[in-house]
Amino acid sequence: MPTTTTWRRITVWLHVLTSVGWAALAASLAVLQVSGADPADRGAALSGAHHLDSVLLAPLAAGSALTGMVLAAATPYGFLHHRWVATKLAITLVQLYLGIGVISVRLDAAHADPAGPLPPELLPLTLLMVAAIAFQAWLSVDKPWGRTRWSAGRPRPVTGPRWMFAAASAAVVADLVAGFALGHPAPVASVVVLVAVLVGRTRATLSRGRRAGSTSPAT
Repeated sequence: MPTTTTWRRITVWLHVLTSVGWAALAASLAVLQVSGADPADRGAALSGAHHLDSVLLAPLAAGSALTGMVLAAATPYGFLHHRWVATKLAITLVQLYLGIGVISVRLDAAHADPAGPLPPELLPLTLLMVAAIAFQAWLSVDKPWGRTRWSAGRPRPVTGPRWMFAAASAAVVADLVAGFALGHPAPVASVVVLVAVLVGRTRATLSRGRRAGSTSPAT
């Protein structure tokens, strides 16, 4: 049975893999949008972009977000103990909103009406997505800016149990398979696992707090 350390390394590997795939596919969408500027190529370009976005890019984005959040929640890094982690989390939430609520919606509309012009904001937002992922990669490597004020005086989180990393790894694979099989994103496993990990960590933190309170000397 793989150890907690092994599952954590697998989760890190999947985070890198899905993040690189997310960036590569976002760049591919940008290239296809440039190709679609020519009315003669617009239909084929938008069809390819729509297919990549719905079948592969969305599950990879969900997998990258899930593994990143699990690695923050289930390790001593935490969400708010380090500025670079908190920054990555904020960027990820904005990316998910832009990707799901803005870019995909506009791409779907353009795909449904290939004779019409491309939305002018679609290409800049797609390029912004690529740049944001590249910036997040730099944050992960350089880990700048030190700890946050919120972490002062608070105990450092401990590494979570093995099941958290194993479940996150399995969820990434399950959602990718579901996306291919259904032809559209269905990140159900990622959502379930993320909720389970957050609930598990919250309970563990509250339990440690109660134990610390019960063992502290009376005043």
